[in-house]
Amino acid sequence: MLEKLGLRLRIFLFFAFLALTGMAAIGLGLWAGYTRLESSGPGSAFVMAGAIAGFALLGLTAWVWYLFDENVARAIGRIAGGMRAEAHAGGALLDEGAARYLGDLAPAAAAVTGSLTETRNALAEAVQRETVRLADEKARLETLLSDVPVGVLLCSADHQLAFYNGQAVDLLGAGAAPGLDRKVFAYLRDGPIRQAHDRLVAIGDPDAASDLLCATVAGARILAGRMRLVAGGGYVLTLRDVTGDLAAHAARERLLAEVFDRIRRPAANLQTAVGVIAEGGDAPEVSAALVAEATRLVRAINDLATRYDAERAGWWPLPMVRAADLADSLRARAEAAGLTLTTEAADLILRCDGFEIVALLGSLGEAIAERSGVRRFDLTLAQDGAGAVIDLVWQGEPVGIGQLEGWLARPVDPSAPGVTGRAVLDTHATECWPERRGAGQAAIRLPLRDARRAARRPAPITRSVVYDFDLLSKGRSAAVLDAPLADLTYVVFDTETTGLLPSQGDEIVQLAAVRIVNGRRVEREVLDLLVNPGRPIPPRATEVHGITGAMVADAPPIAEVGRRFHDFAEGAVLIAHNAPFDMEFLRRHEAEIGARFDHPILDTVLLSAVVFGQGETHSLDALTHRLGITIPEEARHTAIGDTLATADAFLKLVPMLQAQGIRTFGDVLAEVKKHGRLLRDLNA
Repeated sequence: MLEKLGLRLRIFLFFAFLALTGMAAIGLGLWAGYTRLESSGPGSAFVMAGAIAGFALLGLTAWVWYLFDENVARAIGRIAGGMRAEAHAGGALLDEGAARYLGDLAPAAAAVTGSLTETRNALAEAVQRETVRLADEKARLETLLSDVPVGVLLCSADHQLAFYNGQAVDLLGAGAAPGLDRKVFAYLRDGPIRQAHDRLVAIGDPDAASDLLCATVAGARILAGRMRLVAGGGYVLTLRDVTGDLAAHAARERLLAEVFDRIRRPAANLQTAVGVIAEGGDAPEVSAALVAEATRLVRAINDLATRYDAERAGWWPLPMVRAADLADSLRARAEAAGLTLTTEAADLILRCDGFEIVALLGSLGEAIAERSGVRRFDLTLAQDGAGAVIDLVWQGEPVGIGQLEGWLARPVDPSAPGVTGRAVLDTHATECWPERRGAGQAAIRLPLRDARRAARRPAPITRSVVYDFDLLSKGRSAAVLDAPLADLTYVVFDTETTGLLPSQGDEIVQLAAVRIVNGRRVEREVLDLLVNPGRPIPPRATEVHGITGAMVADAPPIAEVGRRFHDFAEGAVLIAHNAPFDMEFLRRHEAEIGARFDHPILDTVLLSAVVFGQGETHSLDALTHRLGITIPEEARHTAIGDTLATADAFLKLVPMLQAQGIRTFGDVLAEVKKHGRLLRDLNA
């Protein structure tokens, strides 16, 4: 009935009720004093009247305060928080029931936020329509850059990563991904890079480039790079792995040195023996020495030649080719030449130059057809130990060795006059020879040194690029306290544990983290790791997060996971929901991890209190509901699911904090200190 009255009438009736009850309290006090006037005297009667009236008015005032606090002050706070959430973060719809006693205020606020939502949606649709073409071009560019066969890094002038592609992740050995806004020196030794950058800056020519040779921090890879400055500051660095090339070069040098060492002495001895014989000293012992040294020399040459043949195939980079693809290309070439070729290929992957092998066998088949008139051939490709063997078979007489050598001296294809059959065999460190087969058949056999059984084709790996070009021009604040919130890099994380009491031996069983750079979550910079807690996981904990002892049996311990997380979070502000709980688990193991977690920390529980007030519920479920964030049921109480929800909540809270005049990290710390009691109550 009361809710149907107008707000002004309700306020008038409320204060009229207040006046009437106040007068009634005074009247009650006077009546009580009057009844005691004859028995206690005037003084006692007036004291009794004043006390009764005073306590009545005090109780009435407390009751009025409670009603105003619950139905006016808190209701206005809820409406303000809801409007702010909708205005700055696109939160959940405004709850009109929270202000049912404030008349038309709640419906009016709901209408405003609803209109704002409709306007925002219409604007978003218009912007989306206008940016479809740019998004398509961006996707094409990302695809092209992701398939560039070299690692590409784009760094700011102070060596912070602003771009990297998939190949760079492999080259740097950075695990899941490097980190945007982290120094490239976390992955590459700094000396060559700084020197190359200083050279280019000193030259001042925007078209100049500097070649360099650098190593990964772990020293496992040697990378050849080229650096070029980019407009607006920073530089682009292209990298390729030359570790194998250097190893092959070193092997060639060792083999060449051994050739000279093992041949020089027998050759000198032979020269001496020949000199003695030339002077007429053909004694039996000289002849024996001559034979021994000649035998020694021949043995050394054969041994070195065998090693050379075994190793030279590795000195030339050869791609991996499927046997079925090779056979199909050979069949197509034979048909183009008017020949018939039937093929039988095992399911193998061969290390060879497919073009050269097809050209060689095709040219041999055409030469045989021209010499003998054979138009039909059979080709078999089978595994042979660690390699494979190719047989080109026909009905007729075999080819002579001399004839075959003549064909091998000719170019294998008119389009490549410099590539002879002999050159192809040398490149692959192999030979080919004619054979006579039964039933009047002949063949040419060509072995390949390296082959393996083909497994099922794996799903394609997305080798996408990760970038934020704003990092090239972003000014870095000298102090975190003075840094604007949008300029900081954040790592949002969450843990799942065996229980809630780290001081009594509970441990982490899962840790997940994501990075936020320049106000956006970097989709591909994610850490999601199971942890072996070194103790059983209680069934009650498994019921919450679903992690069993079997799932973590082979997982790394907290020392290894903690080091990876510490590297992932280097230079960032840590964010968690109820951060003291998670940090206590990590800090207990700092000695094992070998690093201190002395990062600046923000807690979304306190940020929620700053924005929505202490009177609200600040659980992760309540916060995400207010901000319109949905946590899938299967992801709730998993480290990665709660981490993503916390990160999205933080990104929506930032503009709301800025709207309240809280713009720097120092401003945030000053505000959250007022709400520290929330965490004490939460962890009590």
